[in-house]
Amino acid sequence: MHVKPIKRITGGAVQYDGAGVKLVRVIGYNDVQEFDPFLMLDAFDSVDPKDYVAGFPWHPHRGIETVTYLIEGEIEHGDSMGNKGSINDGCCQWMTGGSGIIHQEMPQESRLMLGTQLWINLPKKDKMTDPAYRDIREHQIPVIQGEGSEVRIISGFYEGKAGPEQGDYVKTLYLDIKLEPDASWDLSVNPGNTLFIYIVRGSVHTDNQEVPYHRAVLFGEGDTLSLKAGSEGARIFLYSAKPLGEPIAWAGPIVMNTREELSLAQRELREGTFIKHA
Repeated sequence: MHVKPIKRITGGAVQYDGAGVKLVRVIGYNDVQEFDPFLMLDAFDSVDPKDYVAGFPWHPHRGIETVTYLIEGEIEHGDSMGNKGSINDGCCQWMTGGSGIIHQEMPQESRLMLGTQLWINLPKKDKMTDPAYRDIREHQIPVIQGEGSEVRIISGFYEGKAGPEQGDYVKTLYLDIKLEPDASWDLSVNPGNTLFIYIVRGSVHTDNQEVPYHRAVLFGEGDTLSLKAGSEGARIFLYSAKPLGEPIAWAGPIVMNTREELSLAQRELREGTFIKHA
């Protein structure tokens, strides 16, 4: 057994995106090499609707998947193909931008807005796949009770149980982990995969360090993840997948492999030919 060491700790900085939504940009543009295939993680944690009701008005996506998961709150969404829906308490939306989609995401006033949006890069061969939504409702997410732990499987496998998603293009392990105060939790992992955690609440001890909430921990080589909750317990999101190792050309909500592909996408947006599938 080789316990994974901390490779990097990031996050904590407040930023504004969309029409002025206050959020924590946990990982982003400058982190893509180390976090491959994960591109971005934005975290929402607010009791003040003024922080988020301006929302994310109409904007395009191409070449990526966005995975939005809310512990609490509500986000209404719609797109250029006429799809409409709502993500709320304990639910997840897995959206494949693929060849192109124009959509909006509008958070609604809630007692608490708590959750994250993860961007997963699409492999070169799948960049122009058909756009798609997968709505994961709370009752579809398996919950595994352990000693001092409660684990929700959003995608991938844990303790022999499958989540409602696996990731059609990038096989992704996505767990929502609740740990009681001072509880320990270990996980055997594929040593070749990228693995990081985001601490939503509380703190976590790992590799002889205590890491506070609103931080992400990227782990180095090893086959075992070993965590221990702090004295107040912890709520943790875990993400793991095999790196793509492909070139990245990124401009705003569009992520391709070359500058030429970015230029084409931007020209298609101007000319009204961006959407390929009705």
